[in-house]
Amino acid sequence: MNQVPTLSIIFMGVSAVLSAAIPAALLLYFKKKKKADILPFFIGCAVFILFALVIEGAINSLLFSSPAGTAIQSDPLLLALVGGLMAGLFEETGRFAAFRTVLRGRRENDANSLMYGAGHGGIEAVLVLGASMITNIVFATAINSGGASLSALTAGAPEATLKAIGQLAEVPSWTFLLGTAERCLAITLHIALSVIVWFGAKEPGKLWLYPLAIALHALTDAAAVFAASAGVPTLAVEGIVALCTLASVLIALAVWKKHSAQKATE
Repeated sequence: MNQVPTLSIIFMGVSAVLSAAIPAALLLYFKKKKKADILPFFIGCAVFILFALVIEGAINSLLFSSPAGTAIQSDPLLLALVGGLMAGLFEETGRFAAFRTVLRGRRENDANSLMYGAGHGGIEAVLVLGASMITNIVFATAINSGGASLSALTAGAPEATLKAIGQLAEVPSWTFLLGTAERCLAITLHIALSVIVWFGAKEPGKLWLYPLAIALHALTDAAAVFAASAGVPTLAVEGIVALCTLASVLIALAVWKKHSAQKATE
């Protein structure tokens, strides 16, 4: 097995550190500059774990182990649509529930929606990007050391895992930084969606913003998954995600400005 370049390992470490540093920086920024409360950040973390990892994960496991799940997985477009819809439905429902319950008493400060989004997207960055980069570093170090350490780590590993490990030495070093860019987009999307759902939860007659957030989330995820499965280059996939994220940000800004204008006339 070929050696993993030192630069690749360095970039893995940079991505791992940034996966935690970026959410921490947002927490401090929203606290100091926007006067947001700290609690929504950690509520966002908890909601992501409960709704995305536990509840959605359990339902996806049941769905994709069924005959219907087998049929869904055989159709890339259907798989992308179902996966996107599940992510949007559960994560936006978690957001909505949090804003209507545990954060109900903190809805006067709209900056708390930003803080919540930073927590929701931030814990995802740590668990998805940070954990994967740390795992990559462990395997890359074992590859470069060779011998018993690599054999021990790969013993009984599935073929797909072994293939992924082998590719660590083949991919360009810079690609390990793409995860950071992708997570920055994801955190931005989560903050935008949090703003949209926030006003849907607190403003009379604005409940439609909640299903709008579900649709925006589902569309972004589905577009990215389908493009990747169709062989679209990684940078182009990130471009698609960036455009979808920009659309959500513009909608969130419009909703925020409209609310601010109405508040000013009261």
